[in-house]
Amino acid sequence: MEALKAAQLDPSFKDEVIAKFCTDKDPVDLSNCLTCGMCSAGCPYNGVHDHADPRKFVRQIALGMREEVLNSTFIWACTMCGRCTFSCPMNVDVAGLVRTIRGNFGLKSPGFLQEVVDNQLRTGNQMEVTKEDYLDTLDWMQEELQAEVGDPGAKIEVDKEGADYLFLWDPREIKYYPQDVQSIAKIFWAAGASWTCSSQWWDATHYALFSGDDEASTIMLERIRGEYRRLKAKAVVVTECGHATRAQMWGRKVWLHDNYPVISILQLMAKWIEDGTIKVDATRNTERVTFHDPCNSVRKEGIVEEPRYILNHVVTDFVEMWPNRQYNYCCGGGGGLLAMGKDIYPYRMAKGKLKADQIQATGAKIVVTPCHNCYDQLNDIIKYYKLDCRLSHIHHLVSNALILPEK
Repeated sequence: MEALKAAQLDPSFKDEVIAKFCTDKDPVDLSNCLTCGMCSAGCPYNGVHDHADPRKFVRQIALGMREEVLNSTFIWACTMCGRCTFSCPMNVDVAGLVRTIRGNFGLKSPGFLQEVVDNQLRTGNQMEVTKEDYLDTLDWMQEELQAEVGDPGAKIEVDKEGADYLFLWDPREIKYYPQDVQSIAKIFWAAGASWTCSSQWWDATHYALFSGDDEASTIMLERIRGEYRRLKAKAVVVTECGHATRAQMWGRKVWLHDNYPVISILQLMAKWIEDGTIKVDATRNTERVTFHDPCNSVRKEGIVEEPRYILNHVVTDFVEMWPNRQYNYCCGGGGGLLAMGKDIYPYRMAKGKLKADQIQATGAKIVVTPCHNCYDQLNDIIKYYKLDCRLSHIHHLVSNALILPEK
């Protein structure tokens, strides 16, 4: 190996990265890195493809190797899952460094990642759903809900002031999976909850979290905060989506320097089951179920036990993957990889082999994940590796297990 020459190093590069780094904790200090390699040992994809070495990436930044860092394939291959940081004795935030490099040094995002961000800035949601289509979908699912529960008064409220909860959707639920809207609304109806949706800014997702676009991130969060204030809600509730949960919970602190109440629907459902607000019958879901931990909501936001509490009350046969909880493996589709185009597909499937093996070892017929990114990646994994199972969100199982109030 050729020795580094001092003239090739740029000491100012490290300072530029640190100055741009977004955090709600102490500023990142790269001198904390012990070069011990625990991050690389913790990365499930170190060795899946070239240059998947977080230790090397951190050291290159610390040494001022500007050109090597900015041209590294690691920047876009990393799923930003945070398992490396979880393994690091000094808690060096590698995913945060990746995000900082992606968004602040003139790099072009691969695939259509930036296009997704631009769509959301321009139209209010990443899938360019029109306001008319959005409201029509809510009306349609309200009618379906009323027919299902036999209550013509069952509502999916829009722009209702003073509700307890302002609910944020994933555009996939509106555009591709409208039955998810019905399923979620059924749970809120059974709980007798006071809730509403915004007619204007309703998209919980946030691909700028992956692209590193802090300006876009700020605009998106300001829109949500504005609706929360306009509608005088008591809390913002985020649908089942890992990165959306992370963006709304962590993002309000780093981009808005605010701390208004944000909760996951998982936390809400667990609370309602625990305090008896909703009644459930686990015998309605008898197939074996396993759970995939989304990195953003579990490892990064600590929503670990709530999904397990729910599953243990709404299914009869729940088995864990190994490893699980904060130690679980990323599905291989995070960090924006699902929006990086067809060229990245072979890498996504190579990364997904670990997850396929995890799933197969459980013997589960249903794989549950409360994340739409994970859902899409797992769907590809199941097809690619020909696994004998299907996918579900948690709310599907809760909705199916509900003991409905008597009319």
